[in-house]
Amino acid sequence: MAHPKRKISKTRRDKRRTHYKLEAPGLAKCPTTGEMHLPHRAFWLEGKLYYKGQVIIEKEVTA
Repeated sequence: MAHPKRKISKTRRDKRRTHYKLEAPGLAKCPTTGEMHLPHRAFWLEGKLYYKGQVIIEKEVTA
């Protein structure tokens, strides 16, 4: 089994990994509510579940 002849230092390893960065997720704006949300995902707003600008589920309020 092949293995490195010498240990790679932490500095060299970290230099190689500088290109891996965390990116902010892309957001979409709901055409109905104007709310920002993850694209291709349903989202809750004021007790209603929206998907593609339409109400899918309304949460029942028990008194």
